[in-house]
Amino acid sequence: MTHVSASYSATLRVRLSDAPGSFARVAQAIGDAGGSLGAIDLVRVARHEKVRDVTVQAGSDEHLHAIVESVRAIEGVEVEHVSDRTFLLHLGGKLEVVSRVPLKTRDDLSMAYTPGVARVCEAIADDPSAAWNLTIKRNTVAVVSDGTAVLGLGDIGPEAAMPVMEGKAVLFKEFAGVDAFPLCVATKDVNEIVALCKAIAPTFGGINLEDISAPRCFEIEQRLRTELDIPVFHDDQHGTAIVTLAALVNALKVVGKRLEDVKIVMTGVGAAGIAVADILVHAGARNVIGADRHGAVYRGRPELSPAKAVFAERSNPANEQGTADELLAGADVFIGVSSPGAVSAAAVRTMAPDAIVFAMANPTPEVQPDEIEQHVAVVGTGRSDYPNQINNVLAFPGVFRGALDVRASAITEISITPESLFKCRRWSESVSKRYSRECREVPIKLLVPFMRGFLGFDPSIQAITALISGKCESLQHVLSAATLLESLYRKFLDINPVNAEDYRDISTDAATRMGRLAVEALRFSKLECLFLLKRALQLNYRVFSPSAIRKGLKHRGILNIAR
Repeated sequence: MTHVSASYSATLRVRLSDAPGSFARVAQAIGDAGGSLGAIDLVRVARHEKVRDVTVQAGSDEHLHAIVESVRAIEGVEVEHVSDRTFLLHLGGKLEVVSRVPLKTRDDLSMAYTPGVARVCEAIADDPSAAWNLTIKRNTVAVVSDGTAVLGLGDIGPEAAMPVMEGKAVLFKEFAGVDAFPLCVATKDVNEIVALCKAIAPTFGGINLEDISAPRCFEIEQRLRTELDIPVFHDDQHGTAIVTLAALVNALKVVGKRLEDVKIVMTGVGAAGIAVADILVHAGARNVIGADRHGAVYRGRPELSPAKAVFAERSNPANEQGTADELLAGADVFIGVSSPGAVSAAAVRTMAPDAIVFAMANPTPEVQPDEIEQHVAVVGTGRSDYPNQINNVLAFPGVFRGALDVRASAITEISITPESLFKCRRWSESVSKRYSRECREVPIKLLVPFMRGFLGFDPSIQAITALISGKCESLQHVLSAATLLESLYRKFLDINPVNAEDYRDISTDAATRMGRLAVEALRFSKLECLFLLKRALQLNYRVFSPSAIRKGLKHRGILNIAR
């Protein structure tokens, strides 16, 4: 069955007769073509006919075209036009520049621009480090690419790379509050790219190198790290390596295996592949075998590039040879950072029991998950529309957020050992437990973009603070927190089917939190306190039975209201 996705979705405007069963024929045609029916909107009603917008999801461009033609073939149905939703999202680009300061009066203008701005310029001229506090430098990253290694598409040029780099900038902003700007350059010359990055460095607090092909990317990053005093990070290498190690550590826990004991086969020995292998070896992996389109990379293989020759010296301890499919026999882990079709589903089925497969090529994985999911224990991809996404978006926003916050001059590799990895895991578990006990220590402003993505709207920082800490400065904050709590509760249940026991635990927690907000509301309004108690009862009536109220709520005023 074809995997349908929002990335291949369209809105069909169809005109059909206003008669029973007319739309059923449209829905039947979409289903027969293997499409997934989404939103259905009524556009207008005319005499004896209706016009509707129908959203469908497909698995590819060809599949989407087939769905449209299937609808067009229905007698009495006219497809007025088809709008590709992905292309609509990109119309005009995905970014804009928005002012952080208002310009409503003459005074505003005289401070933001001339003459007042001259005083700020003079202060920075006297102390260039003041630019970190007085300009956008402190929170701005350049996303630099020459378009030579874009996703799994290869060398498609700087213009075609722009949508990806814009997307990176959106992710920087949404997940870490970092202002990033794409700079796609029309040169492949190492010296020119280095010179460009050095020339723009005064404007930016960091440089994210992106989708630059190997081996040039290695030299560019190394030279910029040496010559600049701001962090330079090649995300294709180090971001991918970070998330792959994290995913593998967790997957190995699921299957009960140890990193030092498993055989890891990897396709793709470019920038990402070499960085992934290095971090795995440093973390304790002893048997990592890389393969390119010519097969295994081994010591003594003819015509290896300098980078691959060095890689061969520190990998493939048994010096195995053969194709990627042949190498997979008996392997515990497959990691793909290459291209579609790099390995076959049949070869995956020859892997060891409880195998782990990370097919991370984008946009099309090395092997389709639905072809292998019955034969392996864990499947992960780099795509957003499959479960277990392993993508550097999980790393690079946070890496730069931390680097900018401490005004780091470089992002360097640390010495990762099995012992340090174990200590790090223990530390992270202790931090998680501490945060669960003391939620007030969570950096509240970082929760806003995640809640925006989860709920579809921006909750106020005051509402989040009130919900976590239970302390409110005004009645409005109490009510905002209550609305946020209910939204989180309903949304969670919508996307996570739970059993009766889990539902009882979740509703109990939500009702208890609503009760705490009711206590806070009593400081401002007895009536609003009563309304919040009613909302708590609707979430879980057992939590606020009369006996529970007497035992759990200290404020006598609530007892009076409850009676």
